[in-house]
Amino acid sequence: MDRITAHRNWGLHVAFGVTVALVAVIAVLGWSPWSVRWPAFAMLGVLAVAYWAFGWRGYEDRRAAAGFVPLLVLAALVLPAVVPSTAFIQCILFPVAWCQLDRVRTSVAVSVAIGVAAGIGLQIASGPSGLVSTVLIEGVSIAGACALGLWITRIAELSDERRRLIDELRATQDSLAEANRAAGVTSERERLAREIHDTVAQNLAGIVMLTERARGDLAADRVGRLDERLTVLEESARAALEESRTLVAAGAAGVAGDGLGAALHRLGERFTRETGVPVTVDAADCALDRDAQVVLLRTAQEALANVRAHAHAASARIALHVAADRVGLRITDDGAGFDASRPTAGHGLRGLRERLALAGGTCTIASAVGRGTVVEVTLPSAAEPRSRAVPQPVSEVTR
Repeated sequence: MDRITAHRNWGLHVAFGVTVALVAVIAVLGWSPWSVRWPAFAMLGVLAVAYWAFGWRGYEDRRAAAGFVPLLVLAALVLPAVVPSTAFIQCILFPVAWCQLDRVRTSVAVSVAIGVAAGIGLQIASGPSGLVSTVLIEGVSIAGACALGLWITRIAELSDERRRLIDELRATQDSLAEANRAAGVTSERERLAREIHDTVAQNLAGIVMLTERARGDLAADRVGRLDERLTVLEESARAALEESRTLVAAGAAGVAGDGLGAALHRLGERFTRETGVPVTVDAADCALDRDAQVVLLRTAQEALANVRAHAHAASARIALHVAADRVGLRITDDGAGFDASRPTAGHGLRGLRERLALAGGTCTIASAVGRGTVVEVTLPSAAEPRSRAVPQPVSEVTR
């Protein structure tokens, strides 16, 4: 049972009890053509006991209603026949009948039956002289009861519709919340996948490469190089550990307090030591949002990871350039290149584009087989450089 229906039923319970008590007082004080009034009190007692026993369930239980509604018609007949002024009880009989019956036609028929029964009772008490007034009174009572009943029915229908809409709204909200939660989980997984690919995975790839080279040096009895290999290997492992701790702490990995320019220089130096491929870095210190710095650093890491894995380049270059409303990063290499028009199967470039799309940036990759690769990204930025102007972007590799 919904809250509105429960309140309605409680209101009817109270109204029924008050009306029965008031009619009992009228039965004591009102005029009666008979010398005894016990039938009226007996009828009120039966009506009250029946309502307390099972009649109150008739608002929800059709079987209880089927047993109680006939008592309403009987009370409408007996009470006015003993004490005419107790016909006042019709003010509660009509609403109770309408609320306990499902169909409008049945409710109208019962209302007519209650009105006719009350009219017959009045005629029994007053005789044929009051026929006209009885017909008028009961006709108005039946019409008013039907009008009130139709209004009550409409209110009940609106209440049911409102309850149904509320249930649908709650179900929709729950479904939307679940969809948002699933979308949030998926988005977070994708973010973590990009972060792991751009940080820890690349560091581990470098460690694997350094280990292979150290094993080759050991097999070739080039022991003099092992110290440098192990030093770089240790630095790469520490960097991977630091990146892992930063990811666990949910921070922006890789950009320290000294800014993006310094982070790019460290990235280029470490890449050179790990691979032997010289990387020229042209990146001045600039005032950028931390998220923008992370995106640009991840771009450089992904581009250099591809250089290490696929390019077989002799050199690479990183150039950071800042304008009034845009900041960009260009990474070039003179390696083997690839056909940029063909889709790639790896996660790196796809994750790079997704990261830039989330930040409102763009990514352009220019490459051809045997002619190197140029990766250029731009991000919106209103920040101005904190120091000298950055040189113009390096010229794109000829394709």
